[in-house]
Amino acid sequence: MLAGPLVVDTHVLGRRPGTERAYEKTVEAPADLGHDVIGVPEGSTIDLAFRLEAVMDGVLVTGTASARTVGECVRCLAEIDEPLVVDFQELCVYEPVATGEDADDEMALEDDLLDLEPVLRDAVVLALPLNPLCGPDCPGLCPDCGARLADDPGHTHGEAVDPRWASLSQLKTEMNEPGTSPDSPKE
Repeated sequence: MLAGPLVVDTHVLGRRPGTERAYEKTVEAPADLGHDVIGVPEGSTIDLAFRLEAVMDGVLVTGTASARTVGECVRCLAEIDEPLVVDFQELCVYEPVATGEDADDEMALEDDLLDLEPVLRDAVVLALPLNPLCGPDCPGLCPDCGARLADDPGHTHGEAVDPRWASLSQLKTEMNEPGTSPDSPKE
């Protein structure tokens, strides 16, 4: 038997098409609600506003979830803490009719209980960006020293020297030192 804060009893609808109920709930976020670089922290609050509607084949759940996402920018590794609002809609059938691979795509009620966690997980994870950015124009990190370029827009390391010409640059520097001439003997 299903239990938990995201489980809703649909028995009150009586399996009469057209019957509906509206709910507002605040629940704690389940574990792993996101992916590697951004997600909803486990235990943080999620505000749910949803409606259950009995239809011929099952219960249609339609609603909105509001949560806080935490992660890091993939360009500069700055912390991201932003609100997320997602809409969701899912039909949960009374009795599963599909078999084989199609059975995995179909959600079924268990003893008139509806588990909202898979519905919520699908909606939230699909709404999260795969490559979150702290801003649309984030310049990232300096490839030479790792400094965050947004903090220092004029950041440079001087003129770039092609490594193939580095020996000639060193020779030029030595030749321009005072007291050094091309004809003077090397020590």
